[in-house]
Amino acid sequence: MIFTRSDPSGFHIEIIPPKQDSQKLEEDLDLFASKFERVMESGFTASITDNAMGLLAFQGHECIKELGLRARPDQILIHLNTFHTKQNLDDILESCEKLGINSILAISGDGSPRLPKLKPSEAEADGTASVTSVDLTRYIRKHYPSFAVGVAFNPYEPEEHEFEKLKRKLDAGASFVITQPIIERNAAVDRLLAEYPDLPVIVEAWMSKKLFLLSDVVGYPIPEDAAFDPIGTLETLLKLYPGCGFYLSLLGFKTQYSAIEEMAEERRNSK
Repeated sequence: MIFTRSDPSGFHIEIIPPKQDSQKLEEDLDLFASKFERVMESGFTASITDNAMGLLAFQGHECIKELGLRARPDQILIHLNTFHTKQNLDDILESCEKLGINSILAISGDGSPRLPKLKPSEAEADGTASVTSVDLTRYIRKHYPSFAVGVAFNPYEPEEHEFEKLKRKLDAGASFVITQPIIERNAAVDRLLAEYPDLPVIVEAWMSKKLFLLSDVVGYPIPEDAAFDPIGTLETLLKLYPGCGFYLSLLGFKTQYSAIEEMAEERRNSK
Protein backbone atom coordinates (compact mmCIF):
# COMPACT_ATOMS: atom_id res chain seq x y z
CA MET A 1 0.00 0.00 0.00
CA ILE A 2 1.51 3.30 -1.08
CA PHE A 3 0.11 6.32 0.73
CA THR A 4 0.44 9.80 -0.73
CA ARG A 5 -1.17 13.06 0.34
CA SER A 6 -3.13 13.18 -2.93
CA ASP A 7 -4.31 9.58 -2.55
CA PRO A 8 -4.40 8.45 1.11
CA SER A 9 -6.43 5.35 0.20
CA GLY A 10 -9.93 6.67 0.79
CA PHE A 11 -11.91 5.01 3.57
CA HIS A 12 -10.36 2.76 6.18
CA ILE A 13 -13.04 0.58 7.73
CA GLU A 14 -12.34 -0.64 11.24
CA ILE A 15 -12.89 -4.36 11.74
CA ILE A 16 -12.54 -5.93 15.19
CA PRO A 17 -11.65 -9.66 15.20
CA PRO A 18 -13.57 -12.08 17.46
CA LYS A 19 -12.58 -12.26 21.11
CA GLN A 20 -10.82 -15.45 22.11
CA ASP A 21 -13.34 -16.15 24.87
CA SER A 22 -16.34 -15.69 22.56
CA GLN A 23 -19.33 -17.90 23.36
CA LYS A 24 -20.43 -17.74 19.72
CA LEU A 25 -17.13 -18.01 17.92
CA GLU A 26 -18.43 -19.52 14.68
CA GLU A 27 -21.00 -16.74 14.34
CA ASP A 28 -18.38 -14.09 15.12
CA LEU A 29 -15.99 -15.53 12.53
CA ASP A 30 -18.76 -15.53 9.92
CA LEU A 31 -19.45 -11.88 10.75
CA PHE A 32 -15.76 -11.01 10.44
CA ALA A 33 -15.64 -12.73 7.05
CA SER A 34 -18.73 -10.95 5.74
CA LYS A 35 -17.43 -7.53 6.83
CA PHE A 36 -13.98 -8.23 5.41
CA GLU A 37 -15.33 -9.35 2.04
CA ARG A 38 -17.64 -6.35 1.79
CA VAL A 39 -14.78 -3.97 2.47
CA MET A 40 -12.66 -5.70 -0.17
CA GLU A 41 -15.46 -5.51 -2.74
CA SER A 42 -15.96 -1.80 -2.02
CA GLY A 43 -12.31 -1.06 -2.69
CA PHE A 44 -11.83 0.27 0.85
CA THR A 45 -9.10 -0.65 3.35
CA ALA A 46 -9.84 -3.19 6.08
CA SER A 47 -8.20 -1.75 9.20
CA ILE A 48 -7.98 -4.68 11.60
CA THR A 49 -7.48 -3.97 15.30
CA ASP A 50 -5.10 -5.65 17.75
CA ASN A 51 -6.70 -6.64 21.07
CA ALA A 52 -8.85 -3.51 21.07
CA MET A 53 -9.54 -2.06 24.53
CA GLY A 54 -7.13 -4.62 26.00
CA LEU A 55 -9.49 -7.53 25.29
CA LEU A 56 -7.76 -10.68 24.07
CA ALA A 57 -8.85 -11.34 20.51
CA PHE A 58 -7.73 -13.33 17.51
CA GLN A 59 -5.25 -11.62 15.23
CA GLY A 60 -6.32 -10.31 11.85
CA HIS A 61 -3.91 -12.50 9.91
CA GLU A 62 -5.16 -15.55 11.85
CA CYS A 63 -8.75 -14.86 10.84
CA ILE A 64 -7.83 -14.21 7.21
CA LYS A 65 -5.88 -17.47 6.98
CA GLU A 66 -8.35 -19.62 8.97
CA LEU A 67 -11.34 -18.40 6.95
CA GLY A 68 -9.55 -18.74 3.62
CA LEU A 69 -10.14 -15.09 2.78
CA ARG A 70 -8.38 -13.44 -0.12
CA ALA A 71 -5.85 -10.99 1.27
CA ARG A 72 -5.63 -8.04 -1.10
CA PRO A 73 -2.39 -6.41 0.06
CA ASP A 74 -3.29 -2.87 -0.93
CA GLN A 75 -6.55 -3.04 1.04
CA ILE A 76 -5.40 -4.30 4.44
CA LEU A 77 -3.93 -2.42 7.39
CA ILE A 78 -2.96 -4.53 10.39
CA HIS A 79 -2.78 -2.81 13.78
CA LEU A 80 0.10 -3.97 15.97
CA ASN A 81 0.71 -2.89 19.55
CA THR A 82 3.39 -3.43 22.19
CA PHE A 83 1.43 -5.99 24.24
CA HIS A 84 2.98 -9.13 22.78
CA THR A 85 5.88 -11.44 23.46
CA LYS A 86 8.73 -11.00 21.00
CA GLN A 87 8.02 -14.40 19.48
CA ASN A 88 4.38 -13.51 18.95
CA LEU A 89 5.33 -10.11 17.51
CA ASP A 90 7.70 -11.70 14.98
CA ASP A 91 5.16 -14.41 14.16
CA ILE A 92 2.55 -11.75 13.33
CA LEU A 93 4.92 -9.79 11.12
CA GLU A 94 6.23 -12.88 9.34
CA SER A 95 2.69 -14.17 8.78
CA CYS A 96 1.61 -10.82 7.34
CA GLU A 97 4.59 -10.89 4.98
CA LYS A 98 3.61 -14.35 3.75
CA LEU A 99 0.05 -13.16 3.14
CA GLY A 100 1.38 -10.22 1.14
CA ILE A 101 0.10 -7.65 3.63
CA ASN A 102 2.39 -4.64 3.56
CA SER A 103 0.94 -1.98 5.89
CA ILE A 104 1.15 -1.89 9.68
CA LEU A 105 -0.20 0.63 12.19
CA ALA A 106 2.24 0.69 15.12
CA ILE A 107 0.61 1.80 18.38
CA SER A 108 1.38 1.50 22.08
CA GLY A 109 -1.98 -0.20 22.61
CA ASP A 110 -4.33 -0.96 25.48
CA GLY A 111 -2.90 -3.30 28.06
CA SER A 112 -4.49 -5.71 30.51
CA PRO A 113 -3.27 -8.24 33.09
CA ARG A 114 -3.92 -10.98 30.52
CA LEU A 115 -1.57 -9.53 27.93
CA PRO A 116 2.24 -9.74 27.97
CA LYS A 117 4.28 -6.61 27.37
CA LEU A 118 7.20 -6.45 24.95
CA LYS A 119 10.44 -5.90 26.89
CA PRO A 120 12.71 -2.99 25.93
CA SER A 121 15.65 -5.33 25.30
CA GLU A 122 13.49 -7.43 22.95
CA ALA A 123 12.61 -4.37 20.90
CA GLU A 124 16.20 -3.09 21.01
CA ALA A 125 14.94 -0.06 22.95
CA ASP A 126 17.77 0.64 25.36
CA GLY A 127 17.46 3.33 28.01
CA THR A 128 13.70 3.18 28.36
CA ALA A 129 11.42 1.64 30.97
CA SER A 130 8.80 0.42 28.51
CA VAL A 131 8.43 -0.07 24.77
CA THR A 132 6.64 2.76 22.97
CA SER A 133 5.16 3.06 19.50
CA VAL A 134 8.39 4.85 18.50
CA ASP A 135 10.42 1.80 19.50
CA LEU A 136 7.98 -0.54 17.78
CA THR A 137 8.10 1.49 14.58
CA ARG A 138 11.90 1.46 14.59
CA TYR A 139 11.98 -2.31 15.22
CA ILE A 140 9.60 -3.07 12.36
CA ARG A 141 11.39 -0.81 9.90
CA LYS A 142 14.77 -2.32 10.81
CA HIS A 143 13.82 -6.00 10.70
CA TYR A 144 10.85 -5.96 8.31
CA PRO A 145 11.64 -3.11 5.90
CA SER A 146 9.01 -4.20 3.37
CA PHE A 147 6.26 -2.79 5.58
CA ALA A 148 4.89 0.74 5.37
CA VAL A 149 4.40 1.74 9.01
CA GLY A 150 1.77 4.19 10.17
CA VAL A 151 1.47 5.83 13.59
CA ALA A 152 -1.18 7.58 15.64
CA PHE A 153 -1.53 11.32 16.22
CA ASN A 154 -3.54 12.54 19.20
CA PRO A 155 -4.81 16.13 18.73
CA TYR A 156 -6.05 16.17 22.34
CA GLU A 157 -2.62 15.83 23.92
CA PRO A 158 -0.58 18.95 24.78
CA GLU A 159 0.28 20.19 21.31
CA GLU A 160 4.06 20.67 21.54
CA HIS A 161 4.47 17.31 23.26
CA GLU A 162 2.46 15.53 20.56
CA PHE A 163 4.36 17.16 17.72
CA GLU A 164 7.70 16.30 19.32
CA LYS A 165 6.54 12.69 19.67
CA LEU A 166 5.38 12.66 16.06
CA LYS A 167 8.83 13.79 14.93
CA ARG A 168 10.40 10.87 16.79
CA LYS A 169 7.93 8.49 15.14
CA LEU A 170 8.74 9.85 11.69
CA ASP A 171 12.49 9.67 12.43
CA ALA A 172 11.94 6.02 13.40
CA GLY A 173 10.52 5.31 9.94
CA ALA A 174 6.79 6.03 10.03
CA SER A 175 5.37 7.04 6.66
CA PHE A 176 1.72 7.90 7.36
CA VAL A 177 -0.46 9.06 10.25
CA ILE A 178 -3.91 8.25 11.58
CA THR A 179 -5.45 10.77 13.98
CA GLN A 180 -7.66 10.16 16.98
CA PRO A 181 -11.32 10.88 16.12
CA ILE A 182 -12.37 14.45 15.51
CA ILE A 183 -15.92 15.72 15.05
CA GLU A 184 -15.19 19.22 13.72
CA ARG A 185 -12.30 21.32 12.42
CA ASN A 186 -9.34 20.76 14.70
CA ALA A 187 -6.47 23.22 15.14
CA ALA A 188 -3.86 20.52 15.84
CA VAL A 189 -4.85 18.58 12.71
CA ASP A 190 -4.69 21.81 10.70
CA ARG A 191 -1.17 22.39 12.00
CA LEU A 192 -0.21 18.79 11.20
CA LEU A 193 -1.31 19.23 7.59
CA ALA A 194 0.47 22.57 7.30
CA GLU A 195 3.78 21.47 8.83
CA TYR A 196 3.93 18.15 6.96
CA PRO A 197 2.45 18.90 3.53
CA ASP A 198 3.71 15.65 2.00
CA LEU A 199 2.76 13.34 4.87
CA PRO A 200 -0.33 11.19 4.20
CA VAL A 201 -2.86 11.86 6.97
CA ILE A 202 -5.90 9.72 7.69
CA VAL A 203 -8.51 11.42 9.86
CA GLU A 204 -10.52 9.24 12.20
CA ALA A 205 -14.27 9.81 12.09
CA TRP A 206 -16.45 8.51 14.93
CA MET A 207 -19.36 6.55 13.45
CA SER A 208 -21.07 5.42 16.66
CA LYS A 209 -23.72 7.27 18.64
CA LYS A 210 -22.17 5.92 21.85
CA LEU A 211 -20.87 9.28 22.98
CA PHE A 212 -19.59 8.02 26.32
CA LEU A 213 -16.99 6.00 24.41
CA LEU A 214 -16.03 9.04 22.39
CA SER A 215 -15.65 11.01 25.64
CA ASP A 216 -13.09 8.45 26.81
CA VAL A 217 -11.09 8.91 23.61
CA VAL A 218 -11.05 12.69 23.41
CA GLY A 219 -10.54 13.19 27.14
CA TYR A 220 -13.43 15.50 27.87
CA PRO A 221 -17.10 14.76 28.65
CA ILE A 222 -19.64 14.82 25.86
CA PRO A 223 -23.24 14.77 27.18
CA GLU A 224 -25.13 11.66 26.13
CA ASP A 225 -28.05 13.81 25.05
CA ALA A 226 -25.84 15.88 22.71
CA ALA A 227 -27.02 15.94 19.12
CA PHE A 228 -24.61 13.88 17.06
CA ASP A 229 -25.10 12.67 13.51
CA PRO A 230 -22.16 10.45 12.47
CA ILE A 231 -22.93 10.53 8.75
CA GLY A 232 -23.48 14.29 8.79
CA THR A 233 -20.27 14.78 10.75
CA LEU A 234 -18.33 12.68 8.25
CA GLU A 235 -19.75 14.71 5.36
CA THR A 236 -18.51 17.87 7.08
CA LEU A 237 -15.05 16.41 7.68
CA LEU A 238 -14.79 15.33 4.03
CA LYS A 239 -15.30 18.96 3.01
CA LEU A 240 -12.91 20.31 5.64
CA TYR A 241 -10.11 17.83 4.87
CA PRO A 242 -10.43 16.86 1.19
CA GLY A 243 -6.80 15.74 0.89
CA CYS A 244 -7.05 13.20 3.71
CA GLY A 245 -8.11 9.60 4.02
CA PHE A 246 -10.73 8.70 6.63
CA TYR A 247 -10.66 5.97 9.27
CA LEU A 248 -14.22 4.99 10.19
CA SER A 249 -14.39 3.58 13.70
CA LEU A 250 -17.36 1.54 14.95
CA LEU A 251 -19.10 1.78 11.59
CA GLY A 252 -22.59 0.29 11.46
CA PHE A 253 -22.46 -2.14 8.53
CA LYS A 254 -26.22 -2.61 8.44
CA THR A 255 -27.24 1.01 8.91
CA GLN A 256 -24.36 3.11 7.53
CA TYR A 257 -22.35 1.15 4.99
CA SER A 258 -24.49 1.87 1.93
CA ALA A 259 -24.26 5.59 2.66
CA ILE A 260 -20.49 5.30 2.94
CA GLU A 261 -20.28 3.59 -0.47
CA GLU A 262 -22.32 6.40 -2.01
CA MET A 263 -20.11 9.03 -0.41
CA ALA A 264 -17.00 7.26 -1.70
CA GLU A 265 -18.41 7.18 -5.23
CA GLU A 266 -19.21 10.89 -5.10
CA ARG A 267 -15.72 11.59 -3.81
CA ARG A 268 -14.10 9.60 -6.63
CA ASN A 269 -16.22 11.34 -9.24
CA SER A 270 -15.34 14.78 -7.91
CA LYS A 271 -11.58 14.24 -8.42
